[in-house]
Amino acid sequence: MEASGKSPKSKPIGNAVAASIARHLPRDAALVVGLSGGLDSVVLLHLVQACQPSLGFRLRCVHVHHGLSPHADQWADFCRRLCAQHDIPFDLHRVSVARDDPAGIEAAARAARRRIFAAIDADALLTAHHQDDQAETLLLQLLRGAGPRGLAAMAPWHHLPGWKAAQLRPLLGVTRAEIRTYAEQHQLKWVEDESNLDPRYRRNALRHDLMPLLAGHFPGYSATLARAATLQAEAAELLDDLASIDADGAVVDDRLDCSVLARLSPARQRNLLRHFIAGQHYRLPNERRLDQALNQLLKARQDARVCVNLGEVELHRYRNLACLVPCAEAGAPLAVTWQGEPVLRLPWLSQSLRFTDASGVGVKRSLLETGPVEVRTRRGGERLRPVTGGVRRSLKNLMQEAAIPPWQRDRLPLLWCGGQLVWADGVGYDADCVAAPGEAGIIPHLTGQEHISCDRDPFT
Repeated sequence: MEASGKSPKSKPIGNAVAASIARHLPRDAALVVGLSGGLDSVVLLHLVQACQPSLGFRLRCVHVHHGLSPHADQWADFCRRLCAQHDIPFDLHRVSVARDDPAGIEAAARAARRRIFAAIDADALLTAHHQDDQAETLLLQLLRGAGPRGLAAMAPWHHLPGWKAAQLRPLLGVTRAEIRTYAEQHQLKWVEDESNLDPRYRRNALRHDLMPLLAGHFPGYSATLARAATLQAEAAELLDDLASIDADGAVVDDRLDCSVLARLSPARQRNLLRHFIAGQHYRLPNERRLDQALNQLLKARQDARVCVNLGEVELHRYRNLACLVPCAEAGAPLAVTWQGEPVLRLPWLSQSLRFTDASGVGVKRSLLETGPVEVRTRRGGERLRPVTGGVRRSLKNLMQEAAIPPWQRDRLPLLWCGGQLVWADGVGYDADCVAAPGEAGIIPHLTGQEHISCDRDPFT
């Protein structure tokens, strides 16, 4: 990969990459190039390295080893040697991809790769998506029945929730043909992924069967489709603006007021519900599930326990307010033993219970030291004495008085010591187990959004 002697024909591509980096990133920024070893990523690395002296950024590369191809080790070695040849720091990440994943091997590989990308600590991750990729993505989304957000395809600059680095696609305005011409002009070497020719993958079928026909009838189609994606991105932005207007007063503390939702037109109802789900960083459901959720929220009896599974999250309604709750892990135990650690993970909530040392408040430390101590969910018939000298009362009634939503009661963490219930989240302590003034105590509290404070109604 040589870095000089570019012909005049290569300058527009180089200028586009340099302009994209300069537009979005300051000098001395930390850049990471996603290097697969294929044509597109090798050209991207060559172009980025060429403008590094003038723009002054720091550069390294990352390669994700999926282990799916018999040539995967050779590709990783190629990328390592390429970076070593030009003194570019190189990170190799091996991932495990299940070939029988229900979502499909492509989706599983993409998810594994995205987990690596999300953890990259840099200002930007640069990927080699180009104009033809953009056109293919728009068509695939159209064939899936996607709306404006899906048809917006890929953004040149995007900061995904949960990612440390922003994603930059500086070649998005460049065609595949221009990239190949550049590589041939500079005598670059790259590896070929045999899976790119496999017609079983939808994108390959589109690329090799449909796109040549389009090119024959609609020259320059990729630029046209890329322009359409840009217009869809603008439409999606306008819908987001409308949803923000509708959410003002309707969404408070991650809860959606169904009475406000009901006053909107059907299209705005769907738009606001999508906004509500996306705003909490969950994947949007398909239209069938979205319509089912709307129907349940707006038409189910007021006393009905509304619960709609949206995939990775459940939508619940309580007191005419809707909220989202992560689905419990499949097969997660509903009881865990506490052995004194400061933080105890609760798999059925995908949350943790934190134990804080205190004096004169919380559960008596001396009691917990007699053990055994267990955190588990309800099994029925639990009782607790909330007031000193009072009677033991049904936990079910106490939860109703504390306005704990019905869907949360069966998941509520209960702290037991020696077979006695000593604390229930959202309800409080058993009075017989509370530390006396000056006595060492321990305060348990949930970390995360599902915690229910026992001194207020969580839905007010």
